[in-house]
Amino acid sequence: MEDSGRLILENLIKLTRSSENKFKQGNFKGALEDKIKVNAILKSRSCDEKMIQKYRKELSSLYSSKFDLIFDHKLKINELKINEIVKMLERKSDEKLKNLDYRGAIKALRRAEKYISN
Repeated sequence: MEDSGRLILENLIKLTRSSENKFKQGNFKGALEDKIKVNAILKSRSCDEKMIQKYRKELSSLYSSKFDLIFDHKLKINELKINEIVKMLERKSDEKLKNLDYRGAIKALRRAEKYISN
């Protein structure tokens, strides 16, 4: 069981890094597809809270920046507000995807991930 959890976490990290690389190369559709796969895995029953916390830690290292306005904003708001913002950004991403705006959709999902990272 622990091996499968480790494999799932490794897959999440691999997909996230792949999405970031594709985003930086301008392949917004590919980046979005990888990010959608990550979100599907995270929302599945195969992910427990411990695995999600490890994934969030990985996100923190991926998105660390000296000048991070989202990090500063997270310090001033509570967990409930953070969850509202994440849900709003996910809805925004879905709307952008319906309009075939892959760049806008992936940007909204990346911003949502920054709110859930540690």
